[in-house]
Formats: sequence, structure tokens, C-alpha cells
Amino acid sequence: MATLGGAGNLVACLVMRFSRWSLSLGLAAVLASSLHAQRAGVAAPQPPRIGKSGALYDITGYWVSVVTEDWRHRMVTPPKGDYTGVMLNDAGRRVADTWDPAKDETGGQQCRAYGAPGIMRLPGRLHIAWQDDQTLKVEADAGTQTRLLYFGTTDDQGGGWQGLSKAFWEVLPGARGQSAVGSLKVVTTRMKPGYLRKNGVPYSANAVLTEYFDRVTEPGGQAYLLISATLEDPAYLAQPFVTASHYRHQVDATGWNPTPCSGN
Repeated sequence: MATLGGAGNLVACLVMRFSRWSLSLGLAAVLASSLHAQRAGVAAPQPPRIGKSGALYDITGYWVSVVTEDWRHRMVTPPKGDYTGVMLNDAGRRVADTWDPAKDETGGQQCRAYGAPGIMRLPGRLHIAWQDDQTLKVEADAGTQTRLLYFGTTDDQGGGWQGLSKAFWEVLPGARGQSAVGSLKVVTTRMKPGYLRKNGVPYSANAVLTEYFDRVTEPGGQAYLLISATLEDPAYLAQPFVTASHYRHQVDATGWNPTPCSGN
């Protein structure tokens, strides 16, 4: 379980409410805000911990997405021109307004919505495992995509849909009398240009994706993975695009169903 001591009684109260509010959008946002407040409101970060030996908690296994927010943008493909909630600049709107799914399919670009900024928002399942002591492997059945999160050095130069992801365990000391706070932080760059949503809302090759992976466990033992993400892309975004997605832990691979990318 993630260490949530840095926010004291507030987070304990939120976790108790978590079981009663059935993963509402409001709770996901509050949890994300609380976790980020911990990072901003305590002392300077400790040296980052890396790899499997430095893990603050276990996020391996199978996880199924729980879509309780942005349902109409995630469960179905929104209509062309619907970029509600994404602050696009003029260039971004021009690209979004020219979306053509048939052209993506015939051009071999049907995976544009399955890159790192979009894949964690698509409904489906994740399988997370240690590929080696310094690399976490995140497989998504949506689009049969695989992300590699590197804690150490790598020869991978990025350039594909999933880009180049550098990871470390960010540790912050707790407030007086409380335990440390920690998260898995992942920064992804060098991505192939793609879509934030399946209806052509774009991000460029220069976009930077910063994610925090936090494991939260209900009093009854059910675990959830909260992924809070910020995408910065001056080429197409007027301001950073911030999201919070959550997944429920599964005991096995039930429902795991790899499917190919689709342009619509």
C-alpha cells in the first residue's frame, strides 16, 4: 500500500470515504489533489529511489480501468470538433478540426490515440510486471501497447508511440511525527505525435508527459491504482492538460483481451 502519511488525518479520512463513494470523479480529483499537496507542502525531496529494490509499494499485477469521469470522451469516440476540457491553442484546434479516421486507418496511423498520453485513459486492462530490476513493463490490452518505464540507463531512444519513459520513486519526508510520502514518478518524452482523445485532439513530438502512479488500498483490502498525469505541449496546448485515472486491482487475468488499434 502507498504511504499516505504526509497528509495526516485528511488522507485517512479520504481513504475511508473512498469505499463509500464508489470511485466518484470527485473523490478521484480530491485524492489526486491531496497527493500533490503532500508533495508541495512538505520538506525538500529525499534522494530518489530507483528500481525494484527501491520500490515504495507494489503496482504489479492486473488492473482494470474504472471509468467514472469523462465517460463520453473515453468510452465512445467523441464527434469531430469536440475537445471540451482540453485547452487547445489555435494550432491545436486546426489539427483537431481536420481529423479523418479513415485517412489514419489507410495511412497506418490508427494507433495515434494509443500513445503514452492517451493509452492510460482508454478503457481496458493493464498488466504490470518487472521486466528486469530496473525496468517496469506496462502492457495495455487496448491496442496491444507496451510501455517500458526505465529506472536506469537505457539504449532506447524513444520515437515511438510510447516515447521514452524515465522513472524513479520520489520520496518526500513526512511532516513532524508522520511517515514519509512517496510516489512512482514517470516522465515521458520523445513521443511520436498522436492524439489525447480518439477524435483527433493532438499532441506533438515535443510534448512532455509527467505521471504519478499511486497505490491506494481500501480498509477492506481492495487496491486501486491512481494515475495523475500532466501533459505539457506548447505546440498545441494553451495550458497543461491534467487528468486523473484509476484502476482496480484484479487477482488474475480475467477479462484480459488484447485488441488492435482502431482509428475510430
